[in-house]
Amino acid sequence: MKAALASSLAYRPRLLVMDEPFSGLDPMVREDLIEGLLESAGETTIFVSSHDLAEIESFASHIGYLDRGRLQFSEEMSSLNDRFREVELTFAADPRKPTTLPASWTRLSTAGPVVRFIETRFDAETTHAAIRELFGEPKQISVSAMPLRSIFVAMARHQSRNS
Repeated sequence: MKAALASSLAYRPRLLVMDEPFSGLDPMVREDLIEGLLESAGETTIFVSSHDLAEIESFASHIGYLDRGRLQFSEEMSSLNDRFREVELTFAADPRKPTTLPASWTRLSTAGPVVRFIETRFDAETTHAAIRELFGEPKQISVSAMPLRSIFVAMARHQSRNS
């Protein structure tokens, strides 16, 4: 793999396309491959298609999500990380159940006084205002960043339910 990468980059291509480049590689070789990509790329755009989302997350600057051959989004990794959050609300008693939810909320679940959902357009002020409007004031709010794998699973499940 390293030899193939070196020979590909020797021609200084503007675009390098790699499909599942991490399959079957041990962790050290994977790390060497990623380092080689980052060091040798220069002005090359490297397009990596992979299901190994933890590896991609470790070095990607931009992420695109394809669903059934259609590009659902393409954005900077930092932007994607900023906008997706897992939210958990705890109330003193079972909260009222809203009839409608913001379009940016997905995977809402309730278990007694606890409400969980994924916010796909997180903005602290806007999200908290929507929570108070829909449920009242929670006793506790927990907001957590999501790894790329969790973001992908949430989006894939949301897409499959809306298809």
